[in-house]
Amino acid sequence: MDTGTLIGILAFGTMLAVLIFAYRSNIEMQKRMEEKPQKSTLAADAPNTTPSGVRPVDT
Repeated sequence: MDTGTLIGILAFGTMLAVLIFAYRSNIEMQKRMEEKPQKSTLAADAPNTTPSGVRPVDT
């Protein structure tokens, strides 16, 4: 096996691995978006869960 063939195999193998990783990440991201996770308390439309009489921590 000469060097040109080896580099070609490694290049296409790397591209295939990146494509598989990107596809799996996209599928997992779509699942998370469909679940509608709890919003951060920093979000503008998040529910206020701070008990009355308690002040938020200063940053």
